Amino acid sequence: MDPVVALREIGFWLERSRADTYRVQAYRKAADAVAALSGAERARRERDASWGEVAGIGPKTATVIKEAVAGGVPDYLAGLREAGATPLADGGELIKDLRGDLHTHTTWSDGGSPLEEMVEVARGLGLTYLAITDHSPRLKVARGLTAKRLTEQIGVIDSINAELAGEFRVLRGIEVDILDDGDLDQDRGLLDRLDVVVSSVHSKLRMDSESMTHRMVGAIANPRTNILGHCTGRLIEGARGTRPESVFDAEVVFAACARFDVAVEINSRPERRDPPDRLLELARDSGCLFSIDTDAHAPGQLDFRVYGAERAVAAGIEPDRIVDTWPVDRLLEWGGAKKQR
Repeated sequence: MDPVVALREIGFWLERSRADTYRVQAYRKAADAVAALSGAERARRERDASWGEVAGIGPKTATVIKEAVAGGVPDYLAGLREAGATPLADGGELIKDLRGDLHTHTTWSDGGSPLEEMVEVARGLGLTYLAITDHSPRLKVARGLTAKRLTEQIGVIDSINAELAGEFRVLRGIEVDILDDGDLDQDRGLLDRLDVVVSSVHSKLRMDSESMTHRMVGAIANPRTNILGHCTGRLIEGARGTRPESVFDAEVVFAACARFDVAVEINSRPERRDPPDRLLELARDSGCLFSIDTDAHAPGQLDFRVYGAERAVAAGIEPDRIVDTWPVDRLLEWGGAKKQR
């Protein structure tokens, strides 16, 4: 087995199980270290069993490499595969209907893996499209993309799509901050070039209800917004601690989503589960569309979509109201139609 493949798959399973970041990075850094070696150097290390002398490779990762080059599946990987055979949740038939993921992050902002690796894993999971939605400029802590960097990323995505030649579609996107006045944190001309815009509140989450409602409705009415991201901003568990819901008039916000054809995100991250059940049901009854998104910051988190699927099934949301069950042509037509209004 190719040791690079083995190490990266271990990283996938660890991310999927929400293991500590340092454990994941140990295997991903080892994979990068092996990948960087020339063919001759790899052959020498294999012959001498001297993998542990390579910077970035420790005793555990060296064992994985030795077992992989010996021709079998490393023991640690085999155990992770066995444990991962059990689904994270019960997404029913809906999980089979999901064709894509419209909210993901890469090393261009605060994600943990390169764009290309996120695409490769998404393809391996059977998806047919993936939106890359790194953060916008104001979120400096997440290395939000300036207009210049976003333009560069669009070029990279266009190149990948040319190579894939219709086998898979990478969608040009962004998770754009909703500013205090409801405007969007990126150049309008650039937003017009994107396939998917997820608009989210990341600051002043304790704003009073009236102000937050006006702020969110302003973003929803913007012809460039396609998806309202993690609407309450809550955190219910995890390393970052907990955070209460933002307060806003949910009836008004979801009525605006229905009026302006904006999908309400069912954020699948276990620490978010946003919107809460009562608001998910209100959005359903308000006639909203939905998008089941992982908000993945690492390849293994792309499997989190089953959490969102389980919640959508429990809420009785019909699959055709979930935009990432749609074929990519229909999705792109929907996303572009709003800009023409």
